[in-house]
Amino acid sequence: MNAPATGARTGARCTARLPGKGTATTVHHLNQLLLVCSLVLLVAVVAARISSRSGLPSLLVYLGIGIAMGQDGVGDIHFDNAELTQVLGYAALVVILAEGGLGTQWTEIRPALPASAVLATVGVAASVGVTASAAHFLIGLEWRQALIIGAVVSSTDAAAVFSVLRRIPLPARVTGTLEAESGFNDAPVVILVLAFSTAGPVEHWYVLLGEIALELVIGAAIGLAVGRLGSLGLRHVALPASGLYPIAVMAIATAAYAAGAMAHGSGFLAVYLASMVLGNARLPHWPATRGFAEGLGWLAQIGMFVLLGLLVSPHELGDDIVPALIIGLVLTVVARPLSVVLCLVPFRVPWQEQALMSWAGLRGAVPIVLATIPMVQGVPGSRPIFNIVFILVVVYTLVQGPTLPWLARALRLGEGTEAADLGIESAPLERLRGHLLSVGIPKGSRMHGVEVGELRLPKGAAVTLVVRGSTSFVPGPTTILRRGDELLVVATDPVRDAAERRLRAVGRGGKLAGWLGADGGGARG
Repeated sequence: MNAPATGARTGARCTARLPGKGTATTVHHLNQLLLVCSLVLLVAVVAARISSRSGLPSLLVYLGIGIAMGQDGVGDIHFDNAELTQVLGYAALVVILAEGGLGTQWTEIRPALPASAVLATVGVAASVGVTASAAHFLIGLEWRQALIIGAVVSSTDAAAVFSVLRRIPLPARVTGTLEAESGFNDAPVVILVLAFSTAGPVEHWYVLLGEIALELVIGAAIGLAVGRLGSLGLRHVALPASGLYPIAVMAIATAAYAAGAMAHGSGFLAVYLASMVLGNARLPHWPATRGFAEGLGWLAQIGMFVLLGLLVSPHELGDDIVPALIIGLVLTVVARPLSVVLCLVPFRVPWQEQALMSWAGLRGAVPIVLATIPMVQGVPGSRPIFNIVFILVVVYTLVQGPTLPWLARALRLGEGTEAADLGIESAPLERLRGHLLSVGIPKGSRMHGVEVGELRLPKGAAVTLVVRGSTSFVPGPTTILRRGDELLVVATDPVRDAAERRLRAVGRGGKLAGWLGADGGGARG
């Protein structure tokens, strides 16, 4: 969906001394802004460390920073620009979805695509219907307001899902389904919220279904095409500096969003699919690209949550606490489980996995950002809608996030861990028609204890150097590899992919790994 353009009004005011209209911004103003932003980022980084130890979702910490800076906090910053918040929130979501797509493994998500697609469409519809009915009959909201709330809170949050699930050892099908659902369901939900927030009668349901289907198809086609073309270009064009690859990857992902939105398709779906294609294309200098994208994702999350915290007026939340708790209870206990069961029973998903996925429908910044749409559109009662959504997200994220690991263990879905995957970075050697692979052996890799000769790399590939601690040496066939080792593997262009598949297979299965790599390709010894 296209992000609405900002209007002429600013709607923002700050008690701090800021340059007024027509006043040139000076270096002094820049210094103040840089100081404030850097302090906020440092506090957020420390807060992320604390949240990872305590199990408290980091998004709540960032929201708290924004509230503390706001008009009811120590910062006394008055900010009420919903339109600017919405635009910046859309931009942050693009970065978050791009980072999530880049980190999504195709081998894990492919079996889960049908189930996640049904959850992102049929599941959203069921959740909207149940939640909206509760908001209308239990809270007494008008149908338009009830439908808006139902649509807004039916979207699971990509940032929350990615950050929580990747810390819990779960079956690949569960993780893949939830990650794909969170990447896919933003598109139909945005369409529904915009439709319900538009002045005039709401269109017939079959018209909305047609619009959703068309925008999803357009967004998917553009995202896959842009991702494929971008990966081909990056694999065959040697850039002069390794630092250019991360920039190019993020530029391609952002271009997919813009192209999808301008073609009246789903830009969110386009950026997610394009990023997923890029993330599974084994691009040069991939660890650096992944780290760069992860850093941008953290920056986007911090900025978005802090801004949303600034937009909240805590002294106005009192009257909306009870409605938010009631709607959230219906959503968590009735609507989400019903949509999961309705969508996953045909796929014969075990009840334990259904129970976990019902509880793992995490909400985060996405519903709060979507709640700004009716405020921008001028829908009557839009401020209480925003307050209800904000309270709901905070309370139920605080309940669901920390209890997910416990529930996974109780359902016997969090037992055991899979072997840690290798970190492999590829640098093309254009003139030599080869590749230099840098392989890191992590703590949980089953390559520990394997001899170099037992790797059985294809002809044309060889381990040329081992870096162990502060020393490096040329290995022999009987050199035993250890955790923490860094390997330099030289491979000719024709066997580069086969060499990487073989390395990953040994990393997962040890010296007795079969001849086939993780993706089914052969590695000839």
